[in-house]
Amino acid sequence: MTLYTLTCHCGAVEARVRIDVPLSSARRCDCSFCRRRAAATLGVPQDALKIVRGADKLTLYQWNTGTARHYFCSICGIYTHHRRRSNPDQYGINIGALQGVNPRDFAPFGWNDGVNHPSDRPVGGGGQAD
Repeated sequence: MTLYTLTCHCGAVEARVRIDVPLSSARRCDCSFCRRRAAATLGVPQDALKIVRGADKLTLYQWNTGTARHYFCSICGIYTHHRRRSNPDQYGINIGALQGVNPRDFAPFGWNDGVNHPSDRPVGGGGQAD
């Protein structure tokens, strides 16, 4: 297990996150939201992430089923983490927001098929974000 500091770009939001899997296992998703965001994410249990500063600066974005909850810094706009649709007991964390980590060091990333995600209900619009 490794403890990381996760921050947005401006530093208003800071979290501590315990990671028990290799950073190389981060993945990208091709759903309508994630392919625009392009962040590589890594799943962690909800109790592995603790916001230590700036919870009041986080902005929530969600749609459709409302299961996935995407959090962004309201000041600089950086996506930090999200509650996963595929496993609501986990957070997906943006490995690019981990201090001292360059996602390029772990590329190429695998891809999740978010367009055809099994948790989706039939709706128009090209898939959901995890």
